[in-house]
Parts: sequence; structure tokens; C-alpha cells
Amino acid sequence: MCGIVGAVARRDVVPILVQGLLRLEYRGYDSAGLAILDGGIRRVRTVGRVAELQTRANAEHLHGFIGIGHTRWATHGGVTESNAHPHVSRDEIAVVHNGIIENHEAQRLRLQKLGYEFASQTDTEVIAHLVHYHFSQTQDLFRATQQAVRELVGAYAIGVVSIQAPDAVICARMGCPLLIGLGQGENFVASDVSAVLTATRRVIYLEEGDVAEVGREQVSIVSRDGRPVKRKVHESDVSLESMELGPYSHFMQKEIHEQPRALTDTVEGVIDAGFVPELFGQAAAVIFKNISAVKILAAGTSYYAGLTARYWIEGIARIPVSVEIASEYRYRDSVPDPRQLVITISQSGETLDTLEALKHAQSLGHDQTLSICNVRESAIPRASKLVFHTRAGAEIGVASTKAFTTQLITLFTLAVTLAQERGLLDAERLAGYMESLRHAPGSVQHALNLEPQIAEWAKLFAPKQHALFLGRGIHYPIALEGALKLKEISYIHAEAYPAGELKHGPLALVDRDMPVVVIAPNDALLEKVKSNMQEVRARGGELFIFADLDSHFAESESVRVIRTPRHVGILSPIVHAIPVQLLAYHSALTRGTDVDKPRNLAKSVTVE
Repeated sequence: MCGIVGAVARRDVVPILVQGLLRLEYRGYDSAGLAILDGGIRRVRTVGRVAELQTRANAEHLHGFIGIGHTRWATHGGVTESNAHPHVSRDEIAVVHNGIIENHEAQRLRLQKLGYEFASQTDTEVIAHLVHYHFSQTQDLFRATQQAVRELVGAYAIGVVSIQAPDAVICARMGCPLLIGLGQGENFVASDVSAVLTATRRVIYLEEGDVAEVGREQVSIVSRDGRPVKRKVHESDVSLESMELGPYSHFMQKEIHEQPRALTDTVEGVIDAGFVPELFGQAAAVIFKNISAVKILAAGTSYYAGLTARYWIEGIARIPVSVEIASEYRYRDSVPDPRQLVITISQSGETLDTLEALKHAQSLGHDQTLSICNVRESAIPRASKLVFHTRAGAEIGVASTKAFTTQLITLFTLAVTLAQERGLLDAERLAGYMESLRHAPGSVQHALNLEPQIAEWAKLFAPKQHALFLGRGIHYPIALEGALKLKEISYIHAEAYPAGELKHGPLALVDRDMPVVVIAPNDALLEKVKSNMQEVRARGGELFIFADLDSHFAESESVRVIRTPRHVGILSPIVHAIPVQLLAYHSALTRGTDVDKPRNLAKSVTVE
């Protein structure tokens, strides 16, 4: 959500900033802008895509050795050029900002009384004027920024430049990700490593409360309490190839097809070492032996991964599990249990709701924490005692695909590892679970081969305005995920229910204009699901069934069946996630929506 890039160099930074913003497009945005120091502050802003900003910058011959850029996802104020970043104070200071300033109204009133005029509806403009006010008192941009952020309440990552200090970008973070890229005679600021990969792989991840001065030759950082600190330099392993579209039409399609490789990479260590607690961290062996329960905190697709994990952890490890939406958990009066393992799941590792839920759990005395995350050195893993990094690679499409299935296979690994540590598995069962892991990537590849059939189905879905998804047991969360994917990118309203709940209300919606998608693997609940499908047929509903190769369904004009590979047992949810992803993708493609950047949504949700 939103993106920041800044640069200070001995070459023109405009192409660097534009390229960085293009790399950040996947995060979701509705406007973009640049501010360059070139004798004064030269600013270009546009509503729409970065390509339009690039055209404007070229037309205005924008050029300079220091600057900041931003892609905005509107929160305070509508999608207008006046609300786009960067925001400027008295033609002297320019600011870009990710996050939300909760006390912006009080600060706005204060600054207006001091004579500052506001040109936007945003909370960000408060920061620009606040920095300017403190600069007028100190004549030191670094100190002015430190003083300004102390007066902010909320979450922020900011970049600041001033014509009075033309040799450095000042940056700060609290609750939102921000990093510094280290070059030769040039340095960079960004909210995501992808924005600086073409210039450098050496990065410093700022900690909570850090304020930094980024010059061409050196970087100075102070911590929240104002003490000078040194932060570790990391060598990014994100590949540029993973950021390129290649032969695919969209990043979402590419990432769907990357899932066999992503699953293989994620379980590589498990297959080499076995189901050992050290996969999750050095302290895992002790922690796993002493837990009494598991609480999973997550949002969106990661929440559905948690719902699936509950079946595995309770069924295999015999440990009670609760799964909570992160944004709800942090605001309710819960009963803490210090022996409970708290698991947070996040693709980006920066999901603010999940990060704040983790902090809330820790404040209640939950010290045993595990993060499952796809991005190394992000905030949630750094705040957790134990970490498992999924190896999905960069995920650009807003709608999560390979991050979801790698989360699932990680959670299954956790369930088996917990059971192993509790002495619940004999050699035969353990070997069976390992075989399931080995075969999962191949089964997913077989499911991907169904794409042409699913694309034909999508033509029938495209004219619809509503859809219903049904599943039972461990496949109910996959139905939830299928409905979410469909509405995220095709804008078809979709809901999911446990199939047994159909007669308790949702059946009233069923008619020939409401397609019903059923996840119907050949498991112990298949006959129950078939009975639920008869209820749909009796009301004239149209059924779209994702079944297994060895299931028996009679097709007709109102009953369509696509068969995934033969039932793969306990990892069937991973395999059945593939066809619902493909159905959403091809429905959106047929409807002509923006598949990778759906309206109103962002990849990394770093605000409440």
C-alpha cells in the first residue's frame, strides 16, 4: 500500500525514481508524484499510472541529483492531483509518506494557527508543515525531522528533502517498512527492496522509530531515543527475474504457474532434514514441547490459510487451535494463556493489523511466538521468537496465490512437527506425511494442466454478478479463498459457506443466475456434499464442481464437472486451491478488469 523511493547521487536521479516507482506499482496505488531539487523544488504529480507521470516528467525536462517519489493509495482525501504526494511546505520542504497520522486534525489546527496554509485534504501535508516549522527553529533538517516525528501519532514511513539541505534525504519509520539502499557515491531510500534492485543489492532495514540522514557518501541513523546506531547491512537475494513478467500475460498468471517450484523450494529443507523443530528456529524444540494450545492471527488470504491449518494441527498434533482475524483480536478483551503458541501469518511481513495483533499478544504475556512469512527481514519476523520463511519468491499480483499455497504447506509441516515432538507419530505415519510433501508439487502441476477447461468455464461466469462457493471440512477455507479471489479481481460478488449451512439461509439465493461452485474432493465428506448439491439442483441452480479424478459425478446441462488429479489425501486443500485461483483469473480476464492491480486494493496493507 503506497510506495516510497528516494535517491541522492551524482547522476540524474529522475530515471532511478521512475524505475523505482514502476517496480512498486504492484503494491496498489491511484496517483503518483516526484519532487526533485533543481535550484528549487520541481514537482510533478498525476492521477493514474506511473507511465503518465514519466511522460509528464519527460515533457517538463525534470532533472536533478536528489529527489523523492511516491505512489499513493488514497486514505485521507480523494484521488486528486492536489492530494497526491509529494507534499510541499512553503516551497522549501517536500515530503512523501506511507501510513496514517492519527492526530493529524489536532496538528492541522495547530499549524494553521501558526500561519501554515493547507492545499490538500491529506494527513501527510501536516508532516511537511511540521518539519518546516521545526526547521525554521533549528536550521537543521535532520533535527527538524526528529522533532516532527516525535509529535506524530500513528504509523509512518517518510522521506524528506529541502532546498536548504540539498545533499541528503532524511527518512524515518514507525509501523511502516522503510529501507536504505547503499551504492557507490549514491544512496537510496525505499519502502520495498524491489525499488532499488537495479541500483544496489546492499540494504539496511530501518528499525521502529529510526531516523536517518542519507547522503551520497554516508548514512547516519539514530534510534527512537536519539542515540546514534549502526544497523546491519543485508545483501538482498530477491532476483530481478522474479520481478519480470516473462512470457505470461499477467503477474497473477505467472505466480499461479510458479507454485510447483515455490512449493518445492519451501519444503526443500524439510525433505532434507525431516520434521525437526529447528526448521522453525533454534528455540523451537523447547517451545514446542511446552505449548498447550495454538492461536493463529492473520488477515485476508493468510487468515484462510490459518483456518485450514486448524484442521491439520488439531487432527495430527491433537493441540487445540483458535484462528482470529488480526484486526478483531487486538481490540477485544481476550483471555491470555502464556503456554499458547501465537502464530502470525503474512506474505509481506508488514501487514499492520497482524503486526499490531502480535504486539498486543506479547503485551498480554504471550512470549511463545512464531511468524510464517515470505519476506525476510520484514517487521513481523523480526518481532517473533520463531520464524519460518516460505520461499515463494516475489509476489507482484495483488491477489495472493503462491504465497497462500506455500503458507499451507508450511502449516502442514508445522502440524506434523508438533505431533512428532509430542510422540504421536509412528514411523509409518511419518513416512506417509513425508511422501505427501514430496508429491505435492507434482499434484499441483497436474491441477495447472486444467487451465484450458477452467478458461471455458470462466466465459460462463463473466456475465454473472453473484456466485456462491461451497466446501466442507478442511475444504471450506478453500471455498472462502475461491470466493475472495473471484471478487478481488473480477468484481463479481461472491460468498462462501460450509455446504452443510446451505439450507440455513444461503439456499434462498440460489436460482439459475447464481452459479454455485463446489469443492468436492473424494474424501469422507463427499456423500454429504453430494446431498447438498442436490438441494441446489432442486432449486434450478447451476453447479460447477471441482472434483477428484476418482469421484463419480454425472454431468448435465446444469451440472459441470472438472476433475483435479486423483485424491491426494491430506494435502488436497493445496491442490484444490489451484482451480479456484484459475477460475478467478480467467473470469477477470474475460471481464477485462485489471488483474494484477484490482481497484481499491493494495498488496501490502500497512494501514488499519
